[in-house]
This record gives sequence, C-alpha cells and structure tokens, in this order.
Amino acid sequence: MLKKIRSTFVMLRECVVMSLDNIRGNKVRSFLTLLGIMIGVTAVIALITTVSGVSGSISSSFSSMGAGTLTVSVSGSDLKSGMTSEDLAEVSALDSVSGIVPSISLNGRVSYGKTIETNVTVSGKNAYYFIMNEDLVVQGRPLNFIDDENNTYVCVISREMVDTFFFGVNPIGQTLYISGLEFTVVGRYEEDTGGGVAAAFNGSPDIIIPYTTAMKINNSAEVNNFTVYLKEGVDSETAATEIENLMDRQFDYEDDCFTVTSMSSVEDTMQTMMDMMSSLLAGIASIALVVGGIGIMNMMLTTVTERTTEIGLKKALGAIPWQIQIQFLIESFMLSMIGGLLGVLAGLILSAILCNVLGTSFVLNTGAIILGVGFSAAVGIIFGWVPARKASRLNPIDALRAV
Repeated sequence: MLKKIRSTFVMLRECVVMSLDNIRGNKVRSFLTLLGIMIGVTAVIALITTVSGVSGSISSSFSSMGAGTLTVSVSGSDLKSGMTSEDLAEVSALDSVSGIVPSISLNGRVSYGKTIETNVTVSGKNAYYFIMNEDLVVQGRPLNFIDDENNTYVCVISREMVDTFFFGVNPIGQTLYISGLEFTVVGRYEEDTGGGVAAAFNGSPDIIIPYTTAMKINNSAEVNNFTVYLKEGVDSETAATEIENLMDRQFDYEDDCFTVTSMSSVEDTMQTMMDMMSSLLAGIASIALVVGGIGIMNMMLTTVTERTTEIGLKKALGAIPWQIQIQFLIESFMLSMIGGLLGVLAGLILSAILCNVLGTSFVLNTGAIILGVGFSAAVGIIFGWVPARKASRLNPIDALRAV
C-alpha cells in the first residue's frame, strides 16, 4: 500500500516537472494563453475590491452624517398639507428628541451692486441647526433664536457667494438682495468641500436664512421637510415609531402623509445595491475567464497533437489512460493557476491605484481573492478535461505510426 502511494506521488511530481518544462519550452504560446486568465482574474479582483472600498466609504459617510438623526418628509393630506409650528413643537417635546431643524428650500435671484446671480440655492434653517453644527460658521455669527422668532432678514453665506459678490471685501454687514428683498449678511460658513457622499446627499446651499423668513417668502405657514436630532443613546427605530405615532394623530391617521427615514435604513439599502453591483461586475469580468479557458483548451489540444508520439511511447511502455489524463490535466491546471496568481497580484495593484484616485480606502477583500483563484483553478480543470481525455484515449499503435 505504501509502495503504491509512493509511486503515485513520484508520478505526480514527474508530471509537475514535465508540465513546467513544457510551459517553459513554449514561452510565447504559454504567455498568450495564461494572459486571458490573468486579465479575467485581474478584472474580478480589481472590480470587487474597489467596489468594497467605495462601499465602505459610503457606509462610513452615511453613518457619520446620519448618526442620531431622522429625516421626515411630509407629503400631506387633503386637509393638512404640512407641519405647523405647533406640530413641530409637539415633535420637539418628545422624550427621545433633542431638537428639530426645519428645512425650507427655494431658488432665488441674488444681487449685490451690479453683480447678479440667478437660481441661487437658498435654504431656510433654524438656530438649532447651527448649535448642532457649531463649527460651521467661520466668520461673523450664526443664526439665533431671535432671528427665528422675529422673521429677521439676515443670512449666512457660503465661501462661493463671498467670492462671487464680495471678493476682497469683508462680507459681514453687507446687504444682499434675495428675490428683491434686502438681507444683511451676518456670517460666512464653510460648506462641505470634501466631495464626500454626505455632501452629495445633503447638498450645500449657497445661502442660509431663518426658516420663518423663508416660509414668509414662500407665502406658506407649514413645513414639509425637517430633521429630528435624537438624544444620546436613543434607538433610532424606537424614536421613529414614537414620531410616527404622534404624526399619525396629527394627520388624523390618514395613509401616506409622511415618511420617517433613518440613515441606517438608507445605509442598508445602499449596501444592498453595492452588493448587487459587485456581483454584476464580477459576473461580467468572469466572461474574460471563460475566454481564457477557451484559450487553454485550444493550447492543450495543440499540445496533444504535437505530443502524439510521446503519448504513444508512454502507452507502449505501460502507461495507463488515467496517468496520461492526469499529466495533461496538471499542465492545464498549472497554466491556469500561474495566470490566476499573476492576475491576483495585478488586480490588487490596480485596485489600490483606483481607490487612491477615487479617494476611498483600500480594503483587502479575501473573498474576491478566493473567488479569483478558485475560478481560475476551475477553468484550468474544466477546459483541460477534453484535451486530457483525448490524449488518454489515443491508440498507441496509431500514435507510434506517426513516428
């Protein structure tokens, strides 16, 4: 038994040596064959790893921007189109709520002297927004509760607005005309310039004014969008249920009047989409592996034809069909694995470069590496099976006749 195992081990070792010799003996053909596998594995590794890095960046951005907050969007009903100040006060009085920030959006025509800008994004916020984002204002002062209560015509502007209207001039105390109304600039804030997901999701308004003033400009007494800030340690799902119950009473239990969204649910949806995208991209990239497998099959069929005499001699000397088949399968497997390992290395390097360009963190995806190597091994075995079987079934007399 031990002798049989030892002879089998020696035979496999000789098959590996002969396979390497044959691969080295046909350098150009072997390189072109494994290039298809290498490209396929590189594509799979690079795409999946890069998507994982982007997914992680998106997840952290959503978590950081939505930690302890809920976003409420009100579509209203036939009798009640939005939230009044009294309704918002009831929400703010809930035990789980730290405060709320109404959001009123409008586009305005802004002018200063002879400089005029149209479609400027103006957002109505309250003083609590600046309390929760205390580092936002870098010059002047933020909006305060007196501005909210008195509907004052003051504004906080972005750096872009400073460069547009007050280049080289201190903007604090200057007067801007927004939609024909006179506003005093009381502060300048630094918008999110990181280009991150949070900035893309929230957007950065050009000008912030008191929300009560924005409601007055819109000739409206109701709010349709607001953000709820939760007290520390409060579960967002529990708080969302509490807010929904209150707003159901406010809207007389009519259906589809509002939506309460937590960043965790948005993050889960985004993660599902990224996983689907990753699978789709991996499937598309795997087509290159199939093409590489066809190249291996073509090469191995050519190799069988070229080595007909060798096969005939081995069979004449006593080699049985499965030994011949194992030899060619090993050669196909090794050719595919060499391409797969080179593809893994190239894929990781390419992914690191892409992550650096995209500004996301590079995360080593073990699953992608296992998938790439496993797929390349499977391709080598599957597409090497037919040539190996053809070699094992050659008649030794017919093979030797070609000598």
